Amino acid sequence: MTIQNLKSQNLILFEVISGSKSFGLNTPTSDTDIKGVYYLPKEQFYGLSYIPQISNETNDEVYYELGRFVELLLKNNPNILEILASPDDCILYKHPLMERLNLDDFLSKLCKDSFAGYAMTQIKKARGLKKKIVNPMEQEKKSLLDFCYVLQGYDSIPLKTWLGEFSSFGGVSEGRGGLLQERCGLINMPNSKGMYALFYDESATLGYRGIIKNELSNEVSLSSIPKGEKELAYLSCNQDGYSKYCKEYKEYREWMEKRNEERYQTNQEHGKNYDSKNMMHTIRLLQTAEQILSKGTLNIRVSNREELLSIKAGVMEYDALLEKADNLIISIEKYYETSALPDSPDVEKVTAVLVEIREALYS
Repeated sequence: MTIQNLKSQNLILFEVISGSKSFGLNTPTSDTDIKGVYYLPKEQFYGLSYIPQISNETNDEVYYELGRFVELLLKNNPNILEILASPDDCILYKHPLMERLNLDDFLSKLCKDSFAGYAMTQIKKARGLKKKIVNPMEQEKKSLLDFCYVLQGYDSIPLKTWLGEFSSFGGVSEGRGGLLQERCGLINMPNSKGMYALFYDESATLGYRGIIKNELSNEVSLSSIPKGEKELAYLSCNQDGYSKYCKEYKEYREWMEKRNEERYQTNQEHGKNYDSKNMMHTIRLLQTAEQILSKGTLNIRVSNREELLSIKAGVMEYDALLEKADNLIISIEKYYETSALPDSPDVEKVTAVLVEIREALYS
């Protein structure tokens, strides 16, 4: 089932322009996002082919099956409530049956957690992005060798430095090139996590397995050391640090591949080192939650366009934005205590309406 199928079979119940254009935050370069609601043919709905959501490849057009749409409304999902609250000039099509879904039947105190909770995840995301922008990672991935150190007196030096600088020790010599990790052998040190005794096979005849098998190894290699061999040094391996680095490297490379270049360049130009568009929507979400709890209504067309666009442009400092978000959360908590809204929507009432709509569609 595709969006084209929905349209050709007249299955669409509701279709709106969403995103920045519905909020009144669009600029000449803004994309047009489309959201909608559909119902499935009777055979699919009653059969085994239920499809809760359909979108295009870029996800700028997303349609929800009627039941899924109502389910998310009952949870006060921000994106879904905003679809139902779309301004008249953003509604492309509305089936008469959709008039039965009244926004007032869904607004509740749940919005404190759904809107504010989502906003907090966006703040966390912005912090993570700030870290990526401020601390770019090298393209070439490090190996476990970069997290190994050799003890030297009361100090330690990076293993690669030690290998490269080693000229002669205890009769072992590899010339100007230093030692080869492939000729090293390690054995565990008792009761010492991450500590190893390091041996070296200058003749490459003892079958040592090296410190790591290859550049992709996630752990050091252990060798069988002949009796009487003398350790050359003691090695410390920070395997936990390497695992953390691998996770961050993977996330960074994925971000590099998927990031919106235009948006990234905007963030670079304003020089505040945070995703300003993300923070604009975070503040907008918190202001929306405050509006719902204080007034009991939801008007998604913003009244502070210039303020929000200035945030998007990177005018405000990151710490000032976090302080603004904290103050909004305090306000939301205050209005939550005095709000006349119900704790949650009336599920029985909404379910009855959903059944009526389905009966009308399938009759």
